[in-house]
Amino acid sequence: MEVQAMSKSVRISPRKARIVADAVRNLSITDALNALKVIRKRGARPIAKTIQSAVANAVNNAKLEQANLMIAKIDIDEGTAFKRYHPSTRGRIHPYKKRTSHILVVLKEVKNGTKS
Repeated sequence: MEVQAMSKSVRISPRKARIVADAVRNLSITDALNALKVIRKRGARPIAKTIQSAVANAVNNAKLEQANLMIAKIDIDEGTAFKRYHPSTRGRIHPYKKRTSHILVVLKEVKNGTKS
């Protein structure tokens, strides 16, 4: 059985969040959360919160055991971008985007130490 959680419009660029997501993909829940505690990247905190939300969904809604859960998939998609402008000389402006991310975490149940 698969359970998911999603965080939308997280204020970090998808490129930076994907670096952290690649580090914890295909790990067990405890290993992933322990790894995210020591990773010194800004994207570690929102990804950890999304994983904890998916675990809560699995335990409370689907009645699954936390010890049997494993990360099946982590997707970092591009959210909306805030369009901003930096003032420049001679009355000009330079546009830039403040990017956001959508974080999707899918957990799967593993029975007896084997991947399903």
